[in-house]
Amino acid sequence: MPDLPTGNAVIGQSGGPTAVINQSLVGIIEGLKAGLAASGQVKRIIGMRHGVRGLVKAGGDDLIDLTGIDKAKLEAVARTPSAALGSTRDKPDEAYCERILAGARANDIRYFFYIGGNDSADTCRIVSEKADAAGYELRCFHVPKTIDNDLLENDHTPGFPSAARYVALAIAGDALDNASLGGIKINVIMGRNAGFLTAAASLARGQAANGAAPAGRPAPHLIYLPEVPFSTDAFLSDVEAVYAKLGRCQIAVSEGIRDDKGEEIAPKLMRSGEVDAHGNVQLSGSGALGDGLADLVKTGLTPAGGKAPRVRADTFGYIQRCWPEPSPVDAVEARAVGRYAAELAAKGDRSASVIIVRTPNAPDAYRSECARAELKAVARRTRHVPPEFISGSNNVSAAFDAYCRPLVGELPKLERL
Repeated sequence: MPDLPTGNAVIGQSGGPTAVINQSLVGIIEGLKAGLAASGQVKRIIGMRHGVRGLVKAGGDDLIDLTGIDKAKLEAVARTPSAALGSTRDKPDEAYCERILAGARANDIRYFFYIGGNDSADTCRIVSEKADAAGYELRCFHVPKTIDNDLLENDHTPGFPSAARYVALAIAGDALDNASLGGIKINVIMGRNAGFLTAAASLARGQAANGAAPAGRPAPHLIYLPEVPFSTDAFLSDVEAVYAKLGRCQIAVSEGIRDDKGEEIAPKLMRSGEVDAHGNVQLSGSGALGDGLADLVKTGLTPAGGKAPRVRADTFGYIQRCWPEPSPVDAVEARAVGRYAAELAAKGDRSASVIIVRTPNAPDAYRSECARAELKAVARRTRHVPPEFISGSNNVSAAFDAYCRPLVGELPKLERL
């Protein structure tokens, strides 16, 4: 039997909410009840309101007891999108993590579970190291979550398959709209540094890439990722070629596209310079990139003395994150990573980041399993779309289709006359 500390367990949610983040929350609770709580090592299971903010807030008003919640309520919470405990965008530094450790001491917390992305993994790492240095017995576990799919060590991350499903369905419907009336349609999709979600627009085609030129592809005809340098001249040329042949063109573009110097395109085209809480130019909550690209196309493709093409742009923004019809695969896996974190704690692991590994399988028989990685392997690092998933400057490969399609669940088969 491992030597396990006795005390309370705390759970928090961080970063952008998803359609399945509550599955992970409930998975942790279930795992603790079946393991450490049943054996007496965990006395109470505590939830932090708005992530670690709830733990550092004086008075404990933002800590709630999850121990006695019945199974029916937990199942309902698990099926509900968004972060049931509330979330936070705080990125704790060393001083903040000292306050987190102080909060853990004050509430006799011995097991710390944090659901989030790479910054959440880093919070776990710093708190774990500070607890060790202080001689305080605290086990810290990061549970993965991000629609951006940008966590290292993972085949994919909970939240991504559901958001990818939403993107695929939205793009499929938009493609039919575009085919009905013609014109040029630009869709800006989340992904500042990693283009996985934008790449998922390709699933709307219903088939893998076959090497066809843009005008010969099912929509979306053009896909632009932040991993591929973006040229406005090449973009205009691409759009013009498709539009000239088809009278229409549908485009999926990542909010984080960059030029060959690594500089983001959005700030260069934006009509305003709104920034977020961390000083980054606001991308997700703004339609500025889409508007800028639309203006660029109208200006560049309007013949002298002629009529401008019909150009429209949509920015999907936050609506991608919590659509209440998740991928079935995503719901199951999000629950599993939570349970696995609790199981690691029960086995005596001191700190870890839970990861998803795709097991060897036939193309039509997808399987995965949970495993562990060191916190430092995931913390504050970003995974990008690999070269084998990219085809040229404006498309994704058949390899991406084989990777992503099993994750999103069955998509409707659509047809036109």
